[in-house]
Amino acid sequence: MVRSFKSVPMSPSIIPDTDAQTRRQRWLSLLAKAPAQRLEELWGEIGPVPAYSILRRPEIGLVMVKGRISGSGDPFCAGEMTVTRAAVRLESGEIGFGYVGGRHPRQAEIVAAIDALGQRPDWQRPLEDKVVTPLAHEADARRQLTKARAAATKVDFFTVAREAGT
Repeated sequence: MVRSFKSVPMSPSIIPDTDAQTRRQRWLSLLAKAPAQRLEELWGEIGPVPAYSILRRPEIGLVMVKGRISGSGDPFCAGEMTVTRAAVRLESGEIGFGYVGGRHPRQAEIVAAIDALGQRPDWQRPLEDKVVTPLAHEADARRQLTKARAAATKVDFFTVAREAGT
């Protein structure tokens, strides 16, 4: 079954402060892009976490992906992408949301739980140290490896022309 996700605008009175919002955006970005197996490992290593209830069980659906010509030009619809979303509420009242690419219900639930826990000041440092920072370092290492592989295939056409004697 294909479902579309409705967009819900935030009331200006509940928009978080900029630092907390920036941190939350960074965390959710890293968590959504993390390999599901690695996120599961890190989640298991943080120890006992407060109980939470599932507000929205993990659901799989499609979203339309948009791109821009040359990264800054006119937008265009690039196609559809499968995503999984979930929402949880801690017993203390914080609500967390998790969206991940692909069909990964457990990963979406873990992301939602981390998002909710990250709103509690007493959990921010442990989550940053034990989950977010390792994922950020691993993502950076993957980017550097991709960059190195791409650089190894670079061709200097001026050199090729000189070697050919033209």
